Amino acid sequence: MTAERRRLYRYVGPADLAALVSPGDAGTAMRSPADVEAWVGARTVAELAEPFTFVVGADGALRLAARRSEHVACAGGGAVLAAGEIAFERRSGRWAVVEVSNQSTGYCPDVDSWSTLAEALDRAGLKHTGGYTYAVVFRRCVLCGQVNIVREDDYVCVFCDAELPRVWNVDDGV
Repeated sequence: MTAERRRLYRYVGPADLAALVSPGDAGTAMRSPADVEAWVGARTVAELAEPFTFVVGADGALRLAARRSEHVACAGGGAVLAAGEIAFERRSGRWAVVEVSNQSTGYCPDVDSWSTLAEALDRAGLKHTGGYTYAVVFRRCVLCGQVNIVREDDYVCVFCDAELPRVWNVDDGV
């Protein structure tokens, strides 16, 4: 996406999960290196062994939550610019991103959401991978309406065998 128009992704996952989000729910915002040090630095070795849930909110802030958190809860129920899973490692005395994906079946963000995530990571002072280490391609079948994960560049619906669009189409956005 260009800097002029960033795609906002609405939650497209199960309604019952979205209904569980309470006012004030949201992941912890990482707006500076101090925020990252305070939150990531307080995680246990066991927590750091798994990736965390992340979103980049409409405000551009990176928000983090425990891995088993729902993205919609991390986002406080709102639309996001990016969502997925992220892992950190201590390098040269600082936290750095070592793995990151756009894997969020609640928001199904396109791979081009990387640019907004990269900006949020830069603002938080996090060195990063320069792209998703595991990029997930989501497409909605125009015939049966099911959301698919495209694997090995095979744009065929796993539910009805229809051809899937080459451009992101999971939701009209907000």
